[in-house]
Amino acid sequence: MTKEKWSYFESVLRRENVELPVGLIVDSPWMPGYCGMSTIDFYVRPEEWFNSYTKIKTDFPDVLFLPDWWAEYGMTTEASGFGGRLEFYDDNLPNIFPLIESCDDIELIDKLKQPDPRKNGLMPFLLNLQNYMKPRLEDIGENINIVSTRGPLTIASFVFTLTELLMCVKIEPDAVHKLLKMTTKLCIDWLSAQLETVKTAKGILVLDDVTGFFNKEDYEEFAHPYLKEIFATFPECIHLFHNDTDNDTCFSYMADLGVDVFQFTHEKDIGNVRKMTGDSVTLLGNLPGMALRNETSEKVYELSMDVISKYKAANDGSIKGLILSPGGGMPMGATAENVKAVLRAAKEATS
Repeated sequence: MTKEKWSYFESVLRRENVELPVGLIVDSPWMPGYCGMSTIDFYVRPEEWFNSYTKIKTDFPDVLFLPDWWAEYGMTTEASGFGGRLEFYDDNLPNIFPLIESCDDIELIDKLKQPDPRKNGLMPFLLNLQNYMKPRLEDIGENINIVSTRGPLTIASFVFTLTELLMCVKIEPDAVHKLLKMTTKLCIDWLSAQLETVKTAKGILVLDDVTGFFNKEDYEEFAHPYLKEIFATFPECIHLFHNDTDNDTCFSYMADLGVDVFQFTHEKDIGNVRKMTGDSVTLLGNLPGMALRNETSEKVYELSMDVISKYKAANDGSIKGLILSPGGGMPMGATAENVKAVLRAAKEATS
C-alpha cells in the first residue's frame, strides 16, 4: 500500500472514517484471469505479478486491497514445507497431496520434520520475491504492509486429508495436538521470516477455514489456543483473520484472539455478526462472493445496499466498524463492473 492508503486503513480501524471503505482480499484465484495470464505465469514471472497488482490498483484506486502485494502459491505455500507432492495448472490453483492419508498412519506424524520457511518448500521462493520487489515497490511509493499465513488447522488439513484430520481429532487427539504444535510454529516462523524480509509490514493476516468445522468444545481445545499463540506473538501488528465457513462458533472469540479485522461468510446476517464479535472488531464483509461473478452489476449493487442497511440497523445507524467486502476472497471470474457496483453502493451509503 501507499503510505496514504495505509494511514486510511488505520483510521478505519480507529473508527475515524466518514466514508464507507471497500476492501477486497485478492490473490491467485482471481488475479491471473482478470489480468489475462495463466496462473503459472502469475506465480513464476515477477514482472507479471508486479503488473497484475499495478493493473488492479489502476482499475480500482478506491479499493483497500488486503493484504496487497501478496506473495503466495495458493493453498500450497505453507504445507509444501513438509514435503508433499505438488501439481501446478495453467488455469487453476495448485494442488498439494497429503503426506498422511489415514488415521491408521497416525504414527507418521512422528516422522515429520519441522519446516524452516527460509529453506523448505515454496516459502524461500516467496521470500526472495518479496526481497526482489522491495526497491521496485519503493520506487512507486508502495510497501508490503501485511504479511500472511494459512492457519495451523488449514495447514494440518493439507498434511492430512481434511476428513481424516477431523476424525483424528476424536480418536487420536494427542497426535493431532502434536501436529498442531508443528503447524503453529510454522505459522509463526513464516510470518516472522516475512516480517524480517519486507521490514515495512505492520499487519498479519491468518486464514483458517478449518476452524469453522468445530463445535465449541473442539474449537476451544484444537483451535483457539493455537490461533491465540500466533496473534500473541505479534502484539505490535494489526491482526486480520479470515474464516468464511458457515459456522459461527469462533465468532464470539475474535476479541479474545486479539483480532482487529474479521472476514466471515456471507451466509451469516451481518447484524448478528456485529453483536457476536463485539465492538472492537472491524468486520470485513459480507456480500455473496459468487455474485461478483454471476450476477448483474445492478444486482450486486442491491446486495451491497442490503448488507449496508442490515449493518447500520445493528450499529445505531453508523457505518463505522465495517469494510464492505465479499464474505471471502475474490472468486475467479469476478468482473470489473461488479466491483464498481460495490464501490457505488459504498459511496452512496456514505453520502
